[in-house]
Amino acid sequence: MSLGIVTFWNEKVAEIIEKAPKNATYTSPRIQKEILHVFSAKVKKAILEEIGDAKFCIMVNEARDESMKEQMAIGFRYVDAEGFVKERFFGLIHVVDTAALTLKNGIYSLLSQHCLDIQNIRGQGYDRASNMRGMWNGLQALILNDCPYAYYIHCFAHRLQLALVKASKQVVPISHFFLTLLFLIKIVNASCKRNEQLKVSNANEIARLIDLEIGSGLNQIGTLQRPVETRWSSHFRSVSSLLKMFTPTVEFLQNIIDDAIDGEHRAEADLAYEGLTSFEFVFILHLEKETMEITVKLCQALQSQSQDILNAMHLVSSTKALIQKFRDDGWDGLLTTVISFCEKHCIDVLDMNARYVARQGRARNQQDNVTIEHHYRNFYPQNFTDYDKQVLEKELYHFEHNVVQDPEFKKLKSLSELSQWLVRTGNSEHYKLVYRIVRLVLTLPVSTATTERAFLAMKVVKTDLRNKMENDFLTDSLMLYIEKDIASPFSLDSIVDDFENLKERRVPFS
Repeated sequence: MSLGIVTFWNEKVAEIIEKAPKNATYTSPRIQKEILHVFSAKVKKAILEEIGDAKFCIMVNEARDESMKEQMAIGFRYVDAEGFVKERFFGLIHVVDTAALTLKNGIYSLLSQHCLDIQNIRGQGYDRASNMRGMWNGLQALILNDCPYAYYIHCFAHRLQLALVKASKQVVPISHFFLTLLFLIKIVNASCKRNEQLKVSNANEIARLIDLEIGSGLNQIGTLQRPVETRWSSHFRSVSSLLKMFTPTVEFLQNIIDDAIDGEHRAEADLAYEGLTSFEFVFILHLEKETMEITVKLCQALQSQSQDILNAMHLVSSTKALIQKFRDDGWDGLLTTVISFCEKHCIDVLDMNARYVARQGRARNQQDNVTIEHHYRNFYPQNFTDYDKQVLEKELYHFEHNVVQDPEFKKLKSLSELSQWLVRTGNSEHYKLVYRIVRLVLTLPVSTATTERAFLAMKVVKTDLRNKMENDFLTDSLMLYIEKDIASPFSLDSIVDDFENLKERRVPFS
């Protein structure tokens, strides 16, 4: 069908198909898969050439695809010959189960198949699943037994998100706030009709703001966003969307209370309305928005492929400093904003000088458990002999006096930029041991977002309508979809040559 569409719109293709030998048109699904495999193989070859003999980190994640097959995504992080940090998706492996030994065998099989030395692994990053990160029986422990320098890195972005969600749940009012928010979103999404009603209310509010000439161009018709526990940024989007659509949401709930036929629906809307228009809810809504504006930037930065550990730790420090500054100096501004918001929406403001009666239940003295531990003081003895250590001391002395004083050096902002600059200036050859240290540190990942993105891509490629895709076909499709920057420069002639060389063809191509 797709070929018919192409020939219909492209006369040149139609002419070629028409003149082709009827017994060798090379348009069957099997041929298409072979050509796709050629593309995929060339992408993998390019990645292997980038890695060369460099040390690398493996990043692994597992999930089920649309046909309920357990899939393991594998990616590599390394520093290429020009000093650039690269994170590349390298394939999917179908596993019968997610036991640590099964995952290990799958990884080792892939590495040996592509002649990648296990002893060159210098880091491993997985998600939070116990079979991957378990200290004794997990995948990381099994790999550490074979390669003692493959240090385990738990995805910093994932840890931060889980810590923030967990910490918020330990504070009763915050946990109650998100329960109310989820209940509100449940009411909105109960039916398509309700969703449309909210959009109509939002459209009416936007029109009113435009008429007042204070909101032109600032709003778009939307709906409320559902928070997801493993994505702290989704909580920020939920809070932001509710703040943006507060008036339409209130109007929407009032309409249900007044017009709904079912008494249960009216009761649910009334309960949500009472929670939404309480001072405590509005206060926490603004508090979360201000706090998340600080933390969400860190969450997003930690997912960057080029992120390095030192820069990540600086980001953590600056985020903590900003939160502390908000805690020390942000009260007056926050309270003024909340009171103004309440007055605008006719919400009763509490007397801040009145005696506060705490709720029964948990104590409110919560310790800050958002910590990001690191294991990066470990030295790599296999990569540095005793003689290297002696030479390194002198090399660092010369590096400090000759390189650090360079004006260009002082402009560098990250280890990644330093790595590229050392190669570009030739200093990577003059200070080989220093450059080796830089590359080893850069090889350790900050997050495992690359493999998570692979599963997002898998949902695009393997859908309900394509749920019978074979694993090789799925992997080849993902290689081109994810690593398109590598695949796009390939010439068609090179693809045809490789396709012809796969096996003897009925009709020669050259």
